[in-house]
Amino acid sequence: MEGESVLGEAAVAANLAAVRARIDRAARQAGRAPADVTLVAVAKTQPQAAVAAALAAGQRHFGENRVQEAQQKFPDLRAQAPDLRLHLIGPLQTNKVAEALALFDVIETVDRPRLAEALARGMDKAGKRPTCFIEVNVGEEPQKAGVLPREADGFIAQCRDPLGLPVAGLMCIPPEHEEPSPYFALLREIARRNGLSQLSMGMSADFEIAVRFGATHVRVGTAIFGARRG
Repeated sequence: MEGESVLGEAAVAANLAAVRARIDRAARQAGRAPADVTLVAVAKTQPQAAVAAALAAGQRHFGENRVQEAQQKFPDLRAQAPDLRLHLIGPLQTNKVAEALALFDVIETVDRPRLAEALARGMDKAGKRPTCFIEVNVGEEPQKAGVLPREADGFIAQCRDPLGLPVAGLMCIPPEHEEPSPYFALLREIARRNGLSQLSMGMSADFEIAVRFGATHVRVGTAIFGARRG
């Protein structure tokens, strides 16, 4: 994933500052501390140079959709910034679990029993336990991954015990052309009744709304890096 960033380093830095200011404003308006919201810069399809520009501007949490792309892009970057935190925000195949555990600090897309079981076995073998989020298909869209809301409580319980996954929170992607607020509220309620404190929700188009509904992590790509490559 080598190549020139679509945006220059100064533009990436300016965009990051603007997004952070919007997060701060949304948090304060909701009576929350801005520091309680983590910005995850979505680097999928962006070249290594774009991520390096964000790193230079102080960004440390990044999201990738594919294990293979992250393998190509991040080892060198992590060597430059050991405090970099890498989130897997795309679907994970069970045959990629070992590679994902070696590379990612957070896996946000635990979405089915077979994957949860593979992660539990892989963590035991690797001796590494990345933070996990359960992905909930809040819109019950057939083309999207994620456990259905009505099945979420049981799946969360299964992931915690007997599998013992380090489940910290929930993640969702609301339907694209609908008002996201009801879906953010639904995710918040599922988290509340299961005693989970972290919510990964909100992207470039709706992260300020997500912050108002309690998002602890927002996943922002286009507003930072510009249009996706590829």
